[in-house]
Amino acid sequence: MKKIKLADEQLVRSFQHTNSADSFEALYSRYVSKVYQKCLSITKDSEVAQDYTQDIFLKVFNKLDTFQNQSSFSTWLYAVAHHYCLDQIRLGKRLSTELLSDDLTHSVAEVDLHDTVEGRMRILESVLGELPEDEVTLLRLKHEHGLSIQAISQQVNLSESAVEMRLKRTRDKVQRLYADRFLNE
Repeated sequence: MKKIKLADEQLVRSFQHTNSADSFEALYSRYVSKVYQKCLSITKDSEVAQDYTQDIFLKVFNKLDTFQNQSSFSTWLYAVAHHYCLDQIRLGKRLSTELLSDDLTHSVAEVDLHDTVEGRMRILESVLGELPEDEVTLLRLKHEHGLSIQAISQQVNLSESAVEMRLKRTRDKVQRLYADRFLNE
């Protein structure tokens, strides 16, 4: 017997109306490796990425009833994953900076983050963390997911010219924030 593959939105609706474990399991199976990869790209630690992935799916399980189909499920899930990882990293930094000795703090301060790709990526993630979620989503759809302006327009229910203008303004804002925070120090 051939198994029918349901669309994400059908699985979400099914879960929202019946709390069907099968529906959530299908979504989990479909996206667990992608969420893990997202977490790994941010944390650079496979164990932490695995923990975060499980935490994210627990959060999604508990919040799936609030999903309103204003974007695709995958976009919503990736936004949840991205923000969860950044929040955990910020929390970890806040906690760990309180525990650092003055000597260690000075040693860390001497390392220039601009000298490594990883450092520049951390700085960019920090800047993105200061932007509204809808702006970050547009940037990620365009630059991470490689969607065309037309595809983004359809997904977020905006005209193509509005998407282009918002992307331009957001890129300009990212450049300004980056320059203000890290080049003028």
